[in-house]
Amino acid sequence: MKTLLSVIVLITGWFAKQADHTEKITLPAFKSGETLKYSLHYGFFDGGIAYLNIDEKTVDGRRMFHAKAFARTSGITDKIYKVRDMYECYMDPETCLPIKSIRNVKEGNYRQYNEVVYNLDEQKAISQRSGEHKVPMDIQDIVSSFYYARNSLFANLKAGQVIAMNTFFDDRIYPLKIRFRGDETIESRFGKINCLRFSPEVEPGRVFDTKDDLDVWISNDENYIPIRIQLNLFVGSVKCDLVEYAGLQKNLKKSED
Repeated sequence: MKTLLSVIVLITGWFAKQADHTEKITLPAFKSGETLKYSLHYGFFDGGIAYLNIDEKTVDGRRMFHAKAFARTSGITDKIYKVRDMYECYMDPETCLPIKSIRNVKEGNYRQYNEVVYNLDEQKAISQRSGEHKVPMDIQDIVSSFYYARNSLFANLKAGQVIAMNTFFDDRIYPLKIRFRGDETIESRFGKINCLRFSPEVEPGRVFDTKDDLDVWISNDENYIPIRIQLNLFVGSVKCDLVEYAGLQKNLKKSED
């Protein structure tokens, strides 16, 4: 389940091009009130659900976005190993850079709670758990990266192109890389959707067999939302599909094929 939630919120963060991440966003791909719901399944077995939602708030007189990513196990999986994971981020509505992050993880008997405050003018991330860290001015949090990248330009990508960005997660900087595979139309709960297919590089070993064992399909429209995530593990294929959505900036574009 930790893989489910982390993958969903990191996926789109890997798509940002090499650009000035501190520039203002003029044409947002999302709006306050947007909610996305995903279902994870292994064959015919349901493993869990995840939600992503974003709202606009005013905190101490400052307007900001409050984004939340929540995942939980369900069915038999919930009885075997209960998971309730929540990631939150307050971010600047003009740049989608993080202001404050909250991580609240409950997995079986394991618990972890941490808050990180960002002072990007001084290039600092202050973690409740581990103290101060030096970060670049355009660093992204695991959640803010998802929303920032959806506003990036996807034009002129070539099949095989590798895109990278840095994200602050688990109190350290993660250099993230993803390879663009090309356009592909897939069947979904909402009909045929034309998508951009990406393969984030993963670490072979305990879970994955090769570095290309993760595929992501992003809607090739003005919303740029993940439609499907597929993990090819040693034990088989696990899929995470979009099953509900609300409050999109634009109508989800269906394929005419």
